[in-house]
Amino acid sequence: MATNILMPALSPTMTEGNLARWLKKEGERIKAGDVIAEIETDKATMEVEAVDEGILGKILVPDGSQGVKVNDVIAVLVDEGEAVPSGAPAAAPAPVAAPPAAAPAPAAAAPVALNPQPLPPSGGDRVFASPLARRMAQQAGLDLAGVKGS
Repeated sequence: MATNILMPALSPTMTEGNLARWLKKEGERIKAGDVIAEIETDKATMEVEAVDEGILGKILVPDGSQGVKVNDVIAVLVDEGEAVPSGAPAAAPAPVAAPPAAAPAPAAAAPVALNPQPLPPSGGDRVFASPLARRMAQQAGLDLAGVKGS
């Protein structure tokens, strides 16, 4: 059965990349773990390994292609003696590089109604201000007790 090789996401923020070059040719046997292509991102060039075994039946994105979207089909992997499907690529996509597993979202806790109580006014006449703020207020002739904070 033909398997699609998809453009991998090499980082969580990657949306597209450049297919620098193919390291395998059409018709070559590929084993899981073989490096099949080099992908360039905005930050690095990385090798892409195959996750399935088979024969590289058809390269759909040639060397030097720019702006290839993540999850676009870049090649088709077929079994021994199997013909490459004509027209649309095969329907069973298989990612080339295993994307990092996303942590399952934690179950939402029941909402808790909070009734915030206003804080009582602080006792004493101490003004909380940094030494720089105190010095600037003194130079400007301002009393910090009369200045309202933000």
